[in-house]
Amino acid sequence: QVQLTESGGGSVQAGGSLRLSCVASGRPISSYAMGWFRQAPGKEREFVASITWSGSNTSYEDSLKGRFTISRDNTKNTVYLQMNSLCPEDTAVYYCNTVNPLLRIRRPLLPYWGQGTQVTVSS
Repeated sequence: QVQLTESGGGSVQAGGSLRLSCVASGRPISSYAMGWFRQAPGKEREFVASITWSGSNTSYEDSLKGRFTISRDNTKNTVYLQMNSLCPEDTAVYYCNTVNPLLRIRRPLLPYWGQGTQVTVSS
């Protein structure tokens, strides 16, 4: 089964940027649509962004459009999330997962998660 490892999080000030990575192991993810999700303290996990297997189409939570960019490199079995103009409300643990190739269905497909990567934004 595929295992997902997220990295790239950290502590930044408001207005800063981070680039998250999600590396898959166990099997190639080149045929899967992939997505990023996040969970803030005391809140449910929520959808952030997704991308088709080819990278030709993407989808974003409306409030994040223009600040976050999802991309992938299938040769490296990796999905990225570039986050710009970060604000304290972006503080959360970020996770990746496979998603429905119909990107409008914004739910994870794997019944398990990686350890996630913590993003903390201070004002």
